[in-house]
Order: sequence, then C-alpha cells, then structure tokens
Amino acid sequence: MQKLLAWTLQSIRDEESDFSWMEEKRYDWTPLIKSVLERIVQGQSVLILTDPPRRWFGHYIQNKINATINNRPFLPFYQMTRMFSMLEDIQSAQDLALLEDMLDISFSNGYFIWYIGEGTHPFTKLVYRNEENFLWILDDQVQNSFFLKGSDPLLDLKLIQLYKLFDSTITAVLFGELELES
Repeated sequence: MQKLLAWTLQSIRDEESDFSWMEEKRYDWTPLIKSVLERIVQGQSVLILTDPPRRWFGHYIQNKINATINNRPFLPFYQMTRMFSMLEDIQSAQDLALLEDMLDISFSNGYFIWYIGEGTHPFTKLVYRNEENFLWILDDQVQNSFFLKGSDPLLDLKLIQLYKLFDSTITAVLFGELELES
C-alpha cells in the first residue's frame, strides 16, 4: 500500500496531459485531500458549490463522480444549488444559520462543502464559516484551501486534471491501494 504523497506524485507523472504544474503544489494538495478522503470514508456527504463561472464544472463533477464506469460504490455527492435553489438569496447571518441547521438535519452522518470559485463571491460567506470545507479558491489566498489563478488561460484544463486526480485518489482509497498518510 502506497503513502498518499508518493502516490500523488506518481499519479501526476503518469498523467498523459501536461500535469507537471502540480508537482510542487502536491504539498498543498495532500493534506487537504487526506482530510477530505477520511471524511468521505466515514460516510459524510459532499455538497458541491461553485461560483457562476464554474457552474459547468459542478455539473461535470456531478456527472462523473458516480458514473457506472468507475466500478466502485456510489458516493454521496450533491450539488447545493440543485438542492436549494434559493441559495443565492441567502445573505444574513441568521439565514446562513438556518441553512446550516437544515443541512445538519438532512445529513446526519455529516457533510462538508466542496467550493470551487472566487474567494470574493457571496457563497464564501457560507463556505468560510466551517474550516472543514474543501476549498478550491481562485485569486485569493485562504488558509486550508487550494489556490488557483482565475486569469490562468489553462484554468479549465487544470480543474479537470485536478478532478481526475481527486477521483482516482478516491478509487485508490476505496480499494485499499492507498494509505492515507502524507
């Protein structure tokens, strides 16, 4: 069984598209992914949330994560904006607390939000409230998040590459091929 950091490096190098940009960022990636995978294995649900320019990516994740071609158990991944269509209208601290109460009731095994988007989007009022959320933040350095540049002309490709790495890491963990040690 391989350790997470070594497995991640090998996966980056095995990628057929140019993924070398991720080699030095793997040190930022592995602690985040380790925490996320531990929570997934414990049965927590993942609530996908993106800012509007990355909405396509949220749909991409939702369509790929439980594809039958994966040959693995289905995982509890849900798009927040599809579950709660009024999400963009929530602004006040009281409304955010009520939303969190509803989510706590709905996901009794626990949940966390996987946010992909700009660090200044109004959705961050919700996602920054919990340090356990999985954050891919564009153009803003936030503690315990994975930083990406929104102006990067290859951003869309990098998002897909990161998703592929995330997805293959989930599979490796579920099938006991990977030890969640950094």
